[in-house]
Amino acid sequence: MKKYLLALDAGTGSFRAILFDTKGEQIAVDQEEWTHQSDENIPNSMNFDYQNNWIIVKECIKNVLLKSQINPNDILALSSSSMREGIVLYDENNNEIWAVANVDARASEEVKYLKTKYPKIENEFYEQSGQTFALGAIPRILWLKNNHPELYKKVAKISMISDWLLFKLSGIIATDPSNGGTTGIFDLEKRDWAKEMMEQIGLKNDIFPPCFESGTVIGMINFQASKETNLSLNTKVVMGGGDVQLGSAGLGIVEDGGVAILGGSFWQQIVNIPSSTKPPLDMNIRVNPHVIEGLSQAEGITFFSGLIMRWFRDAFCDLEKLESSQTGVDTYSILEDKAKKVPIGSYGIIPIFSDSMKYGKWYHASPSFLNLSLDAEICNKASMFRSLEENAVIVSNINLKKIKKFSGIEIKEIVFAGGACKGSLWCQILADVTGSIIKIPKITEATALGVCMCAGVGAGIYNSIREASKELVTFEKQYYPNEENYKLYEEIEKKWIKLYEEQLKLVDMGLVSSMWKAPGI
Repeated sequence: MKKYLLALDAGTGSFRAILFDTKGEQIAVDQEEWTHQSDENIPNSMNFDYQNNWIIVKECIKNVLLKSQINPNDILALSSSSMREGIVLYDENNNEIWAVANVDARASEEVKYLKTKYPKIENEFYEQSGQTFALGAIPRILWLKNNHPELYKKVAKISMISDWLLFKLSGIIATDPSNGGTTGIFDLEKRDWAKEMMEQIGLKNDIFPPCFESGTVIGMINFQASKETNLSLNTKVVMGGGDVQLGSAGLGIVEDGGVAILGGSFWQQIVNIPSSTKPPLDMNIRVNPHVIEGLSQAEGITFFSGLIMRWFRDAFCDLEKLESSQTGVDTYSILEDKAKKVPIGSYGIIPIFSDSMKYGKWYHASPSFLNLSLDAEICNKASMFRSLEENAVIVSNINLKKIKKFSGIEIKEIVFAGGACKGSLWCQILADVTGSIIKIPKITEATALGVCMCAGVGAGIYNSIREASKELVTFEKQYYPNEENYKLYEEIEKKWIKLYEEQLKLVDMGLVSSMWKAPGI
């Protein structure tokens, strides 16, 4: 009789339940959007609404069972992933008392306080954890202590949002290195909590649950969860992990030196490195534990790359959207076809949006286009669209060079995934800018497949996530770099770096507004 694995994915904008068979084939999916509310009068706050979101989770699980028409007893195991950095705090009775989503930035004053009172401590913590205070848990917990001391006194445990999903289903609170590591209260090499960090700044150091490797069985579906979701009491609950790291496994990035670019709303550049590798002294790159034991991942982030394309489409491309509705061809495909006729460098147009990764002092210039022309034949939607595609890749390449500099990794192949890899022009630009072979995977739901792998390991179908990845991941296309184009893009990249430095000065002078600033900047 056929058996199944269930993947649960708590993203920034929605929750998904995805049912797979044991061969990694997707059977059914149910998805519902959710929103994260700000606290009134608390700038940059982003709460995780665990009460309403649990209702969404339950409905999605029930719906995916209904759509698939399978017997719940045939689901061998389930696992989870989530947006990283988001945390849930519990009292001594395991009741949730406070939770925030990934880019909650309310703790700006606490970040400033920590940097002032302990001038060297962020560098010391970063050397051990690979994380800065920008999105870490320490400033947020300190904010809770300062602003809601009555809640802080009740805090007995901490988990990540993916862990919260498993807790709601099994009653067990635990975490894994890949997601728990993004709190910054972690040791990259030991792959476990660094409780002494909390002691050094006067916070509770006894709130940390057990840390298990991804793919470890932590329990079974409990009676209450079975009643609320229609899942079977016989289904194993298996430790999951961070969405990017599990997405990497779902792309086959499971060996030392593997490289991927995840082209979604934000672009992440991921390079596998040994867990013993020390993060760079300049703190420009983030380093996270991978879901593969013995490996970490150096990570660059390009802000808003996918969201910028959506903004450009919705703000300027009504005619292309109309054409799309009439022909059934995706609007982005229509724009790419027009952009293919634009020469390399987009007639000199330079977009200013995301900076390259500067994790220790993270802020961006004001969004803008530079070097526009009044000649409509060359400065138009097609050339501006191409310039945005080129820009996302150039910034990603700068981040990869920073990773190469401290890790010594030579990059010859890059797996490219996410919505951005659907367009052939963007894929070729990536090959030409990086000088690397670009591989496009058949699977587009990489994170969900990575979660499926975790569940499969827990169910005993695979011996390890690495083994599962090698069996399940296949590729459908490759793009090869053009040497002449590579040389041209090298010069464009140099010009972009100089221009961005000048644009940041306008922010520093208070003449324009930064696109985004990390807390404490």
